[in-house]
Amino acid sequence: MAMENSSDSKSPHLVLALPYREPVATLDRLRKNHPQFKITYRQITHAKSPFIVDTEIPKELFHDATILATASVLPESPEDCPDLKLIQFFSAGIDHIINSPIYKSTSIPLATASGKSPPPCIHGPTIAEWVLLTALVHSRKYDILHAFQTEHKWSHYSNDSPLNRIRDRVGRRLGVLGYGSIGRQVARVAKAMGMDVIAYTAHPRPTPESKKDKGFIVPGTGDPDGSIPTAWFSGLDKASLHDFLAQDIDHLLISVPITPDTKHFLAAPEFAILGKRNAFISNIARGQILQQDDLIAALEQGARNNGKDGGLGGAALDVADPEPLPKDHPLWDAPNCIVTPHISGLSTEYRDRSFQVLETNLKLWEEGKELINVVNRKSGY
Repeated sequence: MAMENSSDSKSPHLVLALPYREPVATLDRLRKNHPQFKITYRQITHAKSPFIVDTEIPKELFHDATILATASVLPESPEDCPDLKLIQFFSAGIDHIINSPIYKSTSIPLATASGKSPPPCIHGPTIAEWVLLTALVHSRKYDILHAFQTEHKWSHYSNDSPLNRIRDRVGRRLGVLGYGSIGRQVARVAKAMGMDVIAYTAHPRPTPESKKDKGFIVPGTGDPDGSIPTAWFSGLDKASLHDFLAQDIDHLLISVPITPDTKHFLAAPEFAILGKRNAFISNIARGQILQQDDLIAALEQGARNNGKDGGLGGAALDVADPEPLPKDHPLWDAPNCIVTPHISGLSTEYRDRSFQVLETNLKLWEEGKELINVVNRKSGY
């Protein structure tokens, strides 16, 4: 369904191609706050993947668009969108469109639901809850407790029970690989639980100004001024990465974007460093950042003799390589490993927060000011 306002045809045209039922109240607010815009809404339908679309968008709609709001739908070629001045993605990453002609052959600004620091900002509260939930399910041995309840057993456990080896998080160290908005919110919660936090970024952040989060921030969340980490590390070379991983990390959060530099960024040598403390890994970024066979081997090593011979203590993975993960893939049965189907960012607030980013950029565009969350094509995020 398409719905337009009655503005003059020469007005800038906002085209929204999104996988939601028409948000009438939101569109009414957009028309009220941005009366110069002609606004067209088209609901799209997904097929097997969030980025494979069944709904066809007429070329003439793209041809007239000034700003396009989308999760995945793009014009087929630059010639189809001669007046396009901005594409606002409702997705966090843009790795699903980097081979498109629009990405490769134009300089049209691309903005995401992400901050300038990777990865997404609107997902921070939701994904942070998933990270801590799954980490605590593992560390608090919830599978044993759930079995007690399922069996209606008020159990008295033995002295050698895993329940007697539970450690709380006070004084333990969280390493955040990719200190963007998700990492900052996880850091905020982890610090509240008594953890020490250290951060790793692609490029140095030597000054207080450089440590600030300059993207869209959900109020009351994250680490806006970058004051939580007790130490910062940086670099895309293995020596710098190894220096960071060797800092007695108990829990590693992977929250970097997938780029040629970060593909298989963590493999057997990196897991060996983390295995000295039987670290727990959380990956909410992309499956290809890990060498998955090496991860499984490190988990199996950690499960032998309760980690006395090294290896990882556990992992929580919301992403995999490939996706969907085949039913017979060994990752499903890797020891001490929680696997979820790329759902850590789901919440009822996702759509509304995405529209907040769009509205922020509409206002900035109208005022001729610098947009937020704009992708750097050179770095890929």
